[in-house]
Amino acid sequence: MPSLTVGFDLDMTLVDSRPGIAATYRALTERTGVPVDADAAVSRLGPPLRTEIARWFPPDQVEAAVAVYRELYPAYAITPTVPLPGAVAALAAVRDRGGRVLVVTSKIGRLARLHLDHLGLAVDELAGDLFAEEKATALRAHGATHYVGDHVADMVAAGAAGVPGIAVATGPCTADELRAAGAAVVLADLTGFPAALDGMIRLALRQ
Repeated sequence: MPSLTVGFDLDMTLVDSRPGIAATYRALTERTGVPVDADAAVSRLGPPLRTEIARWFPPDQVEAAVAVYRELYPAYAITPTVPLPGAVAALAAVRDRGGRVLVVTSKIGRLARLHLDHLGLAVDELAGDLFAEEKATALRAHGATHYVGDHVADMVAAGAAGVPGIAVATGPCTADELRAAGAAVVLADLTGFPAALDGMIRLALRQ
């Protein structure tokens, strides 16, 4: 059995970043004059930032709006973000079992790092600006044995990397959608992660 390395998505898997992201979108509206429905935007977190920005800005303004959003992000999004239930214990569970922790997220790495550092969530590796199948590249490169996420695209990533996907129904996707996307296990939240991980380790040892 390969050494345990568990990858985690960030937004709505490890952290509830909705209040801070909504505040950033409202600041973006104030800065640019382009109305963004912040509540709608945070109801569908997961895809890359450009996907959401493109809903509100003309194509020739998307890249500039992305740059402004990322400029505003540290001031508005970091402090309001909190760990989701079970997140701290989930990372500890991996380490208690001799494993390594990897975060693979669609958020760019420097902003993801601000969240992790602010909340004291220590990880061994961080890979950012990746979505769906793109995440599989980082999962394979770092030897991930499992990937944990809240979005159907995270389960696609796990499948593309050839590792079990552990889904948490804490984001925009339902448990049924996550199962249909290939999740090996679907949890209500990360509080059930240590027991699920033990079950998957036992299963792997028997194979």
